[in-house]
Amino acid sequence: MNGYPIPTATVRVTHEVSRSRLIATLGCAESASAARQFIADVRAEMPDASHHVYAFRIGYGNSVNEGLSDDGEPSGTAAPPIMAVLRGAAIGDVVLVVTRYFGGIKLGTGGLVRAYGEAARLAISAMTTRPKIAVCRLELDVPDALYERVRRLSAQHAAHIESERFAESVNLLIALPEPEVAAFSAALRDLSHGSLVPRLSASASAD
Repeated sequence: MNGYPIPTATVRVTHEVSRSRLIATLGCAESASAARQFIADVRAEMPDASHHVYAFRIGYGNSVNEGLSDDGEPSGTAAPPIMAVLRGAAIGDVVLVVTRYFGGIKLGTGGLVRAYGEAARLAISAMTTRPKIAVCRLELDVPDALYERVRRLSAQHAAHIESERFAESVNLLIALPEPEVAAFSAALRDLSHGSLVPRLSASASAD
């Protein structure tokens, strides 16, 4: 898998049921700590709300970190319906907080499940996505004579030179999309008659 869809921006929608107002806030979070900060920010923005129910999914496919909380609603009536909507949406790095202002009329167990699930579906419908492409970081020692040619070659493979250290040779830290790694490495070998061999950096990540 070379990438997966993630939310482009934070979105907010409101859903009203029997005088209860549910405000769904959806955003992108690339770590559990980022998701928890997003949740804390929503709580701080609406501190007088009855509940801040949330669910998040960090990662995608077979490697996902999930978290959820009913935040005082009857167990299983709020966060699980939200999580079910997130799982069905086939997106990653997503956090969704549904803030409820109680309107004085109890919704009942089934009513809560429907209300929170619908608020989550409305947020998903309002969301836009972009692909998250895995990024590799490579280290490369380049002789001065090949430095400019390697820079041009990097640009041809959508690579970004993040750092340069000049000594007997030039040490480069290069970030590029994972799908480009094989072609870029082959082009380096052709350029240098096999002498330029990039090393995977410990700082390899995703963008």
